[in-house]
Amino acid sequence: MDPLDKLSREKLIFYLTMPLSSIIIFSNLFIIIGIACNRQLHNTPNYFFLSLLVADLCTGIALPFIPGMTLDRQLDFKHCLVIYIFPNFLFLSFLFNLVMVHYERYLCIVSPLHHSQFWVHRCFPLALMTVWVPPLLYASLPAFGWNNWVEPNAYKSSDSNETFLRSTASRNASKEDEVCSYKQVFPRAFIYLEVCGLVLPAMLSIAAMMGRVLWIARKQLRNICKLHRAVDRLQQQQQQPSDHEQQLNLRYAKCVAAVSLTFLVCWVPYIIFQLMSVTALQTGVNLSSSALYIIMSCTGIGSMAVIPLILGLANKQYTEPISRVMLKLRNRWRGGHNNRDIAL
Repeated sequence: MDPLDKLSREKLIFYLTMPLSSIIIFSNLFIIIGIACNRQLHNTPNYFFLSLLVADLCTGIALPFIPGMTLDRQLDFKHCLVIYIFPNFLFLSFLFNLVMVHYERYLCIVSPLHHSQFWVHRCFPLALMTVWVPPLLYASLPAFGWNNWVEPNAYKSSDSNETFLRSTASRNASKEDEVCSYKQVFPRAFIYLEVCGLVLPAMLSIAAMMGRVLWIARKQLRNICKLHRAVDRLQQQQQQPSDHEQQLNLRYAKCVAAVSLTFLVCWVPYIIFQLMSVTALQTGVNLSSSALYIIMSCTGIGSMAVIPLILGLANKQYTEPISRVMLKLRNRWRGGHNNRDIAL
């Protein structure tokens, strides 16, 4: 790749990821402090969500480096493994934590009276290990030999003198000759297995659990509406829906709209990015250096990292401690300005 072209791609990645990364990091810190300051939130469900926030925070830190994985670098084998394996591990752990949080909340809604008896609550350390250890083991497979790395300047000759001279030249050569690329670290089978065996099943399981929860909420809403209609007909003989029933239907419609909007904003860009990646692997077309591919990778991964922030900021219990601190600071700042105005 042309150095000027590579520099323009790196600038594009920087300008796209730095605002998203800053928002993700500070918002996660905001929610983490809110949970830590409220002792009533120190329970197993919030511990799972706290683990998700930590994984999301790490993903926000690694976000500027993940799209850059498609660009070639001049690095040796060890450093090349680190810059590719570590961001991949953080992303997979974030995805596993997201599935675990949805699964735990799904159990609470499906079995509200018996959810504490499931293994997720009874074996919390084991459940926490399942969202961190398997991603680490899978992401580390290239370090254990599953890679396409080829040593540079590997000359073979039957002449021993020629072999000695070339091996000496290769040792004296700078490490800039070693090109680090994701194709050398991640074999095609590794990428297919990660996308089709880990990422897509995780996304489908989250979508299935969300659909099941909405279906349960719809059935409960219908039962509540039937009870309200029966009471209203006995008391007032009204055939039209009551105001309370209309408010319930409106609240459910808002919930469905919020879930649909979250899916469109947070999941669709990442799905498009994955389809582009798989298509590029199947056809052999090199899309990694294209501007469109870089934009979709930045927006896709960044939009997925926003999901925990939506879940956290929607809960007032998580944001209440920080909101109080911000309110006190604002009142003091306004009080100081008022005193200055009076003094003038």
